[in-house]
Amino acid sequence: MNKADKIYLCAETEINLPIEKIWALWTTPADITQWNSPNADWHTVRVENDLRPGGKFLFAMALKDGSVNFDYTGTYDEVITHQLITHRLNDGRSTTITFTAGNPVKLTETFEADNSQPIAMQKEFCQAVLDGFKKYATEKS
Repeated sequence: MNKADKIYLCAETEINLPIEKIWALWTTPADITQWNSPNADWHTVRVENDLRPGGKFLFAMALKDGSVNFDYTGTYDEVITHQLITHRLNDGRSTTITFTAGNPVKLTETFEADNSQPIAMQKEFCQAVLDGFKKYATEKS
């Protein structure tokens, strides 16, 4: 499959907090475990996050009833503090997360779709996680 055959999806949110606060909440493992889920049925049980080019990450996610779990793992390609994070998942798919400073800060995640899962479900999952992050960040401030 070449790049032209790949499907990219996008989710975004806007948050009325300083970019420094948003960046810290997005990248700190203890915070990630609090916001990284699409709804109350899911949780992130463990996070490892070596936020630097070449650094690895692991977000171990699961349904709270134990029926489904998976590890979201990969390697960071580019990290520009308060601006950009790009990474490649272990299955080869890429993601770009941009932080556009301003009031509000715009957080955009563009990711390569998984061909084995419904497209709408993937976009909804990602958007729900971003919405959860916004809620967490707002309540934490």
